[in-house]
Amino acid sequence: MSMADQRAAAPFSVRSAIGDGASAESLRVGDSLAAPFHGVRVPAPWNGDFLARCRALATVLDDSVAFSHGTALRLLGVDLPWTIAGESALHVISSDPSERPQRPGVVAHRSRQEGLEVVDVGGLRVTAPAQTFVHVGVGLRRPDDVVVLGDSFLRRQQVLTTVAELTRKAETTRKVKGIAQVREQLSRVRPGTDSVMETRTRLLLTSAGLPCPLVNEVVRLGDGTYVKRCDLLYPAQRVVIEYDGDQHRTDKEQWREDIRRRRWLEEIGFTVIVAVADDVVRDGTRLVGRTRQALR
Repeated sequence: MSMADQRAAAPFSVRSAIGDGASAESLRVGDSLAAPFHGVRVPAPWNGDFLARCRALATVLDDSVAFSHGTALRLLGVDLPWTIAGESALHVISSDPSERPQRPGVVAHRSRQEGLEVVDVGGLRVTAPAQTFVHVGVGLRRPDDVVVLGDSFLRRQQVLTTVAELTRKAETTRKVKGIAQVREQLSRVRPGTDSVMETRTRLLLTSAGLPCPLVNEVVRLGDGTYVKRCDLLYPAQRVVIEYDGDQHRTDKEQWREDIRRRRWLEEIGFTVIVAVADDVVRDGTRLVGRTRQALR
């Protein structure tokens, strides 16, 4: 493929194109080329999605710069805290202030810590999971939000790091506002959750003084027969709390299977409490009360 064909198929920097012999006239924005960022060209028309914007910006980033903060969360596949979920700007970070890109739509951070930890995500340089957790976590005001973020890195079906690694990174981060709260909340983080709302349900119960339930624990019969994986479980009291999200409304087969297995739990002596979003984010007193009564 010729250099011209490569430029026609992917984003490229104006500097690299001129270095390859392209004329300034051929790089003008028009019917065939668009400029998502200063110094970047892409084939026109261009309505770039999030990943396309990251790839376009990467063409003009120095090797010391990495995608960070909320942008790193999205590239790593981690749930965004509600406080930054609506952000559209791309976040990058570098330990070298002279290399921070100053462009509209880009938020450039400076790392004051030595040895910025990064990983490769589809050819993009991205801050490592534990590093990203600290970057985002120090900006969260509410303690529960830090726990929700930590849980999001440790999903049952997508484990990106460990509590030990999150703790190591938090402990070695110095002189950063908000790091004390991050360290304090790591003891409440639990691996193996499936969703943000499962975490918030657990935090609602523990904040009310109830013991911390087990997360996504499997209940089996005495002979080892699988009964159900429970969102939250108090095994000694034989109490299960199940959070029903939107998938139970949209996936009828899943909904029916859950009902069947919950009935099975009840048949073998478990109390099953089902929670929905309003029970957690609006008024949690009834859910806490029902759980407290069941545990007694």
